Amino acid sequence: MAKGDLVSFIGVYDVFSATLAARHFDSLFVSGFGFAASHYGLPDVGFITWTDIVAFVQRLRTVLPTHNLLVDIDDGYCDPDVACHVVSVLEAAGASAVVLEDQKRPRRCGHFEGKQIMELDEYLAKLKAVLAIRREMRVIARTDSSDLDDIARRVVAFAEAGADAVLVDGLKSLDTIRDLSKRVDRPFCFNQIAGGKSPACTQSALRDAGVSLVIYSTPCLFAAQAAIDDAMATLKNTDGSLADSRIGVSECTRVLNENLVRRDRRSS
Repeated sequence: MAKGDLVSFIGVYDVFSATLAARHFDSLFVSGFGFAASHYGLPDVGFITWTDIVAFVQRLRTVLPTHNLLVDIDDGYCDPDVACHVVSVLEAAGASAVVLEDQKRPRRCGHFEGKQIMELDEYLAKLKAVLAIRREMRVIARTDSSDLDDIARRVVAFAEAGADAVLVDGLKSLDTIRDLSKRVDRPFCFNQIAGGKSPACTQSALRDAGVSLVIYSTPCLFAAQAAIDDAMATLKNTDGSLADSRIGVSECTRVLNENLVRRDRRSS
């Protein structure tokens, strides 16, 4: 963020998907959508508890000691006191940054309809409390507002409150970022999810629009869904015969052993 380079955060849904993504990217995103799907088998509408997300980050950090971990903490899981506690515990667990949104509960995935937005003053009180409690952790302030004037008002207020970066979720055009990046001296984050409201953008287009951080929320989860579905259909249609695959027990175990090496190296 300090260098001004475009940083990609790859959304992961469990430790194994994070291990594979970490082979290609230095920065990972603990996706609320992905975690709700993998941990509960439920949609991203507010089921996640802060204790579960902290435990997940602890498991990630054990085998990935050097990667950047950006964590989606929804609205902080309740009032400002809880949000501050979550941020403190996550920082102690090794999280690099969090995304804090301004939705009311019941909440929704940022790319779905039916979202309710907190009053700005109420959200700013929570954001300022979180900023005061963190030490070195970065905080990305996210708005789910869809009104352009309200988005501008909120983004300016987030920057004035001291947020390290800002995110407007569910944007349908990069023009909003082009405009606001000229008015706000903070890095802009852009969230991409396949099938979502926002257009699929190249990194060149994002960089030209003023984006500094790009989140790819669910590529691992959606890739796994497609691959597992195909593998099960193949198994069913071939009389139960395991098809030839480039991944077998040796290849999988090699990945797991790499995690052991990183874990042991961290503790040495």
